[in-house]
Amino acid sequence: MKKPIICAVICLVCGSASGLSTASAIEGWYATLSKPSFNPPNWIFGPMWSLLYVLMGLAAGLVWNLKSQNPSLVKKGLAVFIAQFLLNLAWSPIFFGAQQIFAALIVIAILWLLILLCTVLFFRVRPIAGWLMVPYLLWVSFASALNFSFWQLNG
Repeated sequence: MKKPIICAVICLVCGSASGLSTASAIEGWYATLSKPSFNPPNWIFGPMWSLLYVLMGLAAGLVWNLKSQNPSLVKKGLAVFIAQFLLNLAWSPIFFGAQQIFAALIVIAILWLLILLCTVLFFRVRPIAGWLMVPYLLWVSFASALNFSFWQLNG
């Protein structure tokens, strides 16, 4: 049970650091943007992302625990997980830090595809790990629609 907890903590800490590194832009540049009607209040993002980072970390840890049962599939799943996680961490600095809405849209589109692939691979290794990724996939689907709308309204 150590690996899921370790992965959850790593995801939460890294995700929080990425978000905090761009927090000042929320009160500044982001506040000046035209927002779509379905844009949620700012306070929801912190708790939502915290929950998602814990869930995705638990999923990765559960898959990592099964390394000996199907090493090739586990290795592929964890490689895709790391790739999508790095893109996830890059999104905030691109959107908020560099204020590049279109570049962030490209990143989130690739991120969504990698999350989908990771979820499928995790389902094949351990179904509960796949299910733990579903809320993340759904939230990034919503975030993608938000990013697209920001680009349309402010691009």
